[in-house]
This record gives sequence, C-alpha cells and structure tokens, in this order.
Amino acid sequence: MASLLVVYLHGFRSSPNSSKAVMTREALEKLSSLKNPIEWYCPQLLASPKASMEMVMKHIEQSTADQIVVVGSSLGGFYANFLAEKYGCRAVTLNPAVRAPKELAPHVGMMTAYDSEEPFDFRPEYIDQLNTLQVESITEPSRYFLIAAKGDELLSWQEMVDFYPEANHLVLEGGDHGISDYVKYLPEVLKFIQPNTSAQADS
Repeated sequence: MASLLVVYLHGFRSSPNSSKAVMTREALEKLSSLKNPIEWYCPQLLASPKASMEMVMKHIEQSTADQIVVVGSSLGGFYANFLAEKYGCRAVTLNPAVRAPKELAPHVGMMTAYDSEEPFDFRPEYIDQLNTLQVESITEPSRYFLIAAKGDELLSWQEMVDFYPEANHLVLEGGDHGISDYVKYLPEVLKFIQPNTSAQADS
C-alpha cells in the first residue's frame, strides 16, 4: 500500500472553491483506493505568506503519507516551488507567479477575495515574506510539471518556461490566466501526480 498526500494551493484572492481545485479533488477522489489512498489537502490560504506556509508545512509534517505532490496555481505555484524544494517532492504548477514579490508589489493595500468579496489587507511586509520564500532556481527539473498559457493576461508564459529549464512543460497556445479549459489537461496532471495508476480507479 502506498499513500499519497496531494496539497493544492490556490492563487492570490482565490479559494479552495476555485474550479481547478474542485476538478482536481473530484478526479483524485475517483482514483483513490484502499490499496493506494490519496489524501487531499486544499486549505484557505492566508493573506500572510509566512503564516500560509507555516500552516501548510505543519500539515505536511503531520501527514503519514508515503509521498507528497504539491499542485499550485498562480501564487500557489510560487508556494509550490518553495515546498517542492524544501521537501524534495514533485510539483505541478499552473500559470505560476514564479517571481511573486515583483508581481504582487503593486497590489499592496486593501483587496477583496474573488469568491466572497471579503476584504483583506495585503500588507507591505508580505512582500518581504514572499522574498524569503523565493526559489531562485529549481533542482531536479524532472520533479516539476509546468502548464503555461501563452494567453495569460497577468503573467509572462515565457518567464514561466525559462524558470523551469528541462522540466516537464505543457505550453498552451492561447488560453488565459485561470486556464478555463483546465478539464482538457487534467488527465496529464493526474498522470504526473500518480504515474503508476491507470485512469481506472480500483473498485
């Protein structure tokens, strides 16, 4: 029996209810079996990057899973890089903000969450916290699977590709930052998360 922990990290201003998170969770629930159980962990991340990572690391370190895979979208992809390097695990990054301190610096101040419209304060010290989490270059490119959309309206797909040299790349012609046609690429994500499992879950 081999157990797997899948950690899904949503993007800035997003939530565990994002469509990509929900689709990934539902697909993994079908793949999970008594023989190969999959634990799903997709927390509501906090405004503070430091507090977010402390929360996630605590969960990872308390898990009894044999393997960990981190999946991250946008800012979650930035966090996924940090965790993959820290724990030596595999990571799927979906239009990741590979240089989040630079990307988010203009957004310091009061923001609202997409799903709930709930206000939160994105403070200047959070940029400093992001800087301490910045991965300058990845090790073991084979542990990474990048999906980058050329049509991303917020981030540079070329910067993403350059950040993961020799990693597994899926570069989408067109598309958007949210990867609204994610369902088409989900099978490849699942194959990377659980390479030894067929699409048919054990009954």
